Amino acid sequence: MDTIEKLKILSDDSRYDMACACGSTNEDRRKRGLDGKWLYPVALPNGGYSILLKTLLSNSCSNDCKYCPIRSDADILRCTLKPEETANLFMDYIQKKKVFGLFLSSGVINNPDYTMDRINAVSRLLRYKHRYKGYIHLKIIPGASDAAIEDSLSLASAVSLNIETPGKERFDLLSSKKNYINDIIRPIKLIGRLTSKGNRFSRVKSTTQFIVGASNETDFEIIRYMLGLYKKLNFQRVYFSAYQKGLGHYSIPGEQKTDSTAEQIFMREHRLYQVDYLIRKYGFSGGDIILDKSGNLELDKDPKEILADSHPEFYPVRINRADKRSLLRVPGLGPSTVDIILKKRLHGKITQLEDLGIKGKRFENAKKYLIIE
Repeated sequence: MDTIEKLKILSDDSRYDMACACGSTNEDRRKRGLDGKWLYPVALPNGGYSILLKTLLSNSCSNDCKYCPIRSDADILRCTLKPEETANLFMDYIQKKKVFGLFLSSGVINNPDYTMDRINAVSRLLRYKHRYKGYIHLKIIPGASDAAIEDSLSLASAVSLNIETPGKERFDLLSSKKNYINDIIRPIKLIGRLTSKGNRFSRVKSTTQFIVGASNETDFEIIRYMLGLYKKLNFQRVYFSAYQKGLGHYSIPGEQKTDSTAEQIFMREHRLYQVDYLIRKYGFSGGDIILDKSGNLELDKDPKEILADSHPEFYPVRINRADKRSLLRVPGLGPSTVDIILKKRLHGKITQLEDLGIKGKRFENAKKYLIIE
């Protein structure tokens, strides 16, 4: 195969890893380019979006992750890009102004450090041969040595390593070759330490991802681990990817026999993203997230609405008097709308909700929980 044929295959296989972008609007959803590569929009520091090329270096893999379509015994067409091929291809896209940056991952070729050496070689070629100073996101391969991880951090703008499940017991259902403590938790803790404020690689963004529903975990378990990743390890983003039964062509031991529809599976993923946003952007704590008796989020109701309905003593909120924290707990109001409210209050009282610029469902939700004196 030539380089472009390889890229089409490897870019397609990279779609199972969501750890660089998750879209909720048309602006930030991934798109497939005319040559078959996956393009991911990324937010720019000065506002707006640009395009990120995302691909695997290889879809050959020695691991047996049971949810993964490219696992070692999957019957798929395998191929590998050389570091020089990948760097030259990417620079061609850069020069033609087709992309803004690179997200590079890989199946495990031989062993973790051999794979990391090839991933880092691409970055080294870009940084030192091509003098590329732009955005590079590198996947850290589970089980990579501390030295390989530090090498990646010295070359990358961002790194990610998928935590996959909340805890060893859940993880052991998915792989017989990877060790949760050594291959996942050890490098995640190292990344968290090295990228935390005041440390050597504090400029590097760190992210991770859960495979939701693959190991019979509860939302309570995921949220508990997510809070630890943010508060103790200083990760910038946690992503969620709904496990689709059969995608890895394997029946996972202990897999729950449910009648969940595809809509319910993806709604669970959506609810977890809502919780993530409430924690990161709204200042919610773990205690603010209300779960059902089984430890899961309700699928038919927004977690913010559930909190509001569970505490009628705090509502309705007085729009002209309430502090920022109270306003952020109003369903239908987001951080930008709350900022508008606080700015408008500096110049006089707000007399009608229509002045805030919110419409549709958000407007109807806010009306139920606000009062205008």
